[in-house]
Amino acid sequence: MPDQDRIVAIGLLTQRDVFALGHDLSRVYPIDEMPCFGALLGAIDDADREFHRARDAQQLAIPVQHGATSRA
Repeated sequence: MPDQDRIVAIGLLTQRDVFALGHDLSRVYPIDEMPCFGALLGAIDDADREFHRARDAQQLAIPVQHGATSRA
């Protein structure tokens, strides 16, 4: 699977949740302190927004050709 198609999820899970999901989780990184979790989510949202702005700006700068045909 190409990197751009990978799904990354961040969430607050209890240990029971992690056991219930079992092998469906490829990686789990425990966070001991919860106060920073909101800031982490905010930083991810900001980065995602900036990524989409940059991508949209790049797409607008590239002329789109729709089925170029020539008539003789």
